[in-house]
Amino acid sequence: MRMKLSFLVVLMALFATTGHAQSVKPTATYTDKDNNIVNSDNELTAEAPLDVTFRANPTNIGDHTVAYEWHFRKENAEQDLIVRYEEDTQYTFTESGAFIITLKARLTDINVDLDSATIKVTISESRLEMPNAFSPNGDDKNEIYGAKGVCDPNSTAHYKSIVEFHGYIFNRWGQKLFEWTDVSKGWDGTFHGSPVKDGVYFVLVKAKGADGREYNIKKDINLLRNFTESTSSTGNP
Repeated sequence: MRMKLSFLVVLMALFATTGHAQSVKPTATYTDKDNNIVNSDNELTAEAPLDVTFRANPTNIGDHTVAYEWHFRKENAEQDLIVRYEEDTQYTFTESGAFIITLKARLTDINVDLDSATIKVTISESRLEMPNAFSPNGDDKNEIYGAKGVCDPNSTAHYKSIVEFHGYIFNRWGQKLFEWTDVSKGWDGTFHGSPVKDGVYFVLVKAKGADGREYNIKKDINLLRNFTESTSSTGNP
């Protein structure tokens, strides 16, 4: 009889504030390359490096004290990568693969566990290609030399999950004209603010993907200011 009364007291405490059970409904939020805010309460697929904010979104908590545990682990792994204990937390994914994030919450003042919930985050394998030509001629097509996908974000050859990047542009005499460390940027075909001549240049790229793949790319670049594309053409030349 005493056990039944204790259970009844706990049950009444759970519903006392509003008549609805306390709960958590975690969400994951990040900003994509187009500066769009992306939210998910189930699963998401993106590329590294990926900064994600996880929110517990507790409801009907009232005056109860809640303890939170965010468990981060790779899919099919037995051990957690990390455990976080705040209501909302932020994590940067720098490796490819699937990750399971589980939120556990407990009402410590009445020793009641709330239903746990999970979110799956999948980080794509890396990809990086550099084009062999570009045409900075003011027609808004291939104006910047960079990784495939920089000029055309919708390119099927778009770079993915590059966590380290360093690119260099040289002329035929080995003079460095430009360097950059942001894979989303590139060279506009100028040196000290002045356009360089049409011709052949050289690119050197050293990069690393979220999957551990290392890129060491060396190739010629054709700078073609007089080149124009038809309106049906897309991508890098």
